Amino acid sequence: LTNTNITDAQEMETIWTILPAVILILIALPSLRILYMTDEINNPSFTIKSIGHQWYWTYEYTDYGGLIFNSYMLPPLFLNPGDLRLLEVDNRVVLPIEAPVRMMITSQDVLHSWTIPTLGLKTDAVPGRLNQTVFTATRPGVYYGQCSEICGANHSFMPIVAELIP
Repeated sequence: LTNTNITDAQEMETIWTILPAVILILIALPSLRILYMTDEINNPSFTIKSIGHQWYWTYEYTDYGGLIFNSYMLPPLFLNPGDLRLLEVDNRVVLPIEAPVRMMITSQDVLHSWTIPTLGLKTDAVPGRLNQTVFTATRPGVYYGQCSEICGANHSFMPIVAELIP
């Protein structure tokens, strides 16, 4: 009770398989070009190198004579009223607003992740590899983040604080 003309539609099956694939390729090619164009910046205002250690970050302002400092989490006894527990650090990264900033991120020991969610930044810090992220902040303020990799027993105690000033 089957009609052989209905089950034999190889031309139609070929069309509805190839046509969506062609449409996806036509959408993907310009998107990939735009993705790579937006990822690269040629002339940043600042370049900062961030090195992840267990359990602190080292920052190096490479454009300004190699200014290097460590950023440790503040213990609860040293917090001021209004400071955020487990998120406040002794040395903040100070950056200008409305200027392109390039962050070079690496690690010295294990995998880390330099993450500030309110700025939309998350870049892995891998030992032996230098990763790059570029951002331009538009609003001044203090932005908090943490290492978001499971990099050891105290991995959540690697806060990141960026202070953006005009």
